[in-house]
Amino acid sequence: MIRPFLILLSCGAAAISASAAAQDGVTQRVDRLEREMRAVQRKVFPGGNGQLIEPQITAPQSQAATPGVPATSAVADLTARVSSLESQLSSLTGQIEQNQYQLRQLQQAFEAYRKSTDAKLAAGVAPPPVISDAAPPPRDVAAAGDTRDAPPPRITVPATGGNRAAQVAAVAKPSSGDAGEDAYTYGYRLWQAKLYPEAATALKKMVADYPQHRRASFAQNLLGRAYLDDGKPSLASIAFYDNYKKMPDGERAPDSLLYLGQSLVQLKKPADACKVYDELGEVYGDRISAAMKADVARARTAAKCK
Repeated sequence: MIRPFLILLSCGAAAISASAAAQDGVTQRVDRLEREMRAVQRKVFPGGNGQLIEPQITAPQSQAATPGVPATSAVADLTARVSSLESQLSSLTGQIEQNQYQLRQLQQAFEAYRKSTDAKLAAGVAPPPVISDAAPPPRDVAAAGDTRDAPPPRITVPATGGNRAAQVAAVAKPSSGDAGEDAYTYGYRLWQAKLYPEAATALKKMVADYPQHRRASFAQNLLGRAYLDDGKPSLASIAFYDNYKKMPDGERAPDSLLYLGQSLVQLKKPADACKVYDELGEVYGDRISAAMKADVARARTAAKCK
């Protein structure tokens, strides 16, 4: 009788040992999954203090054991916890992937919107250049009797053949003691010598170096003239518009609106040119000279404004 009892006891101990080993293995799985869950939740829900959220799928609640029904084992409980954590981890992983996909879509949509907006702005302010031979004649304000904008004295540029560097070198740089005035006068002389790219460079530098100088408005307007005379009405329109917007009280702001309208006409946008002429009259109507009013009237006629 003793030997069968020992065999039975040994089998029971082995079963208990196997159960304990299984329980330890499942516990390790639970611990590992819970650590992974915390890592995932810190990514998806930052600021959660590392606490687990309520799982979307939970293990079924165990009911009170009834007589004659064996209680749920610890291994079964751990297995249920593992199943719940695995389901929750799968759900959060899917949510992360969905959020990343939506973020990529938002980034792509924003990039498309930015490009579209840039294109519209470029089309409205600086459309592709349309070269035209019908450039408007330069407006000599001094000859028209408007002494407030009398240009620097005209100079005679010596003949230098086709050597452009020599032509530029032949334009004298003034030295009156007023650096801003001298910078504008030098740009004007380059423009007068029809060295338009060099004039544009000098005039842009003058505006950048002396933005508060009285001649800054003159230089920005003449920059537009240089582009216009060089067959670049698109760049000219930007220069004229900048002078009006950035220095609306400058002495050459009204002139820039007039030339902006002429640039738009060259760009085949007469309707926009008419709007510019309307704004010129509304903003500066009581400040412009009779000569400029006559120029505006001729420009409106050329653009077929109503």
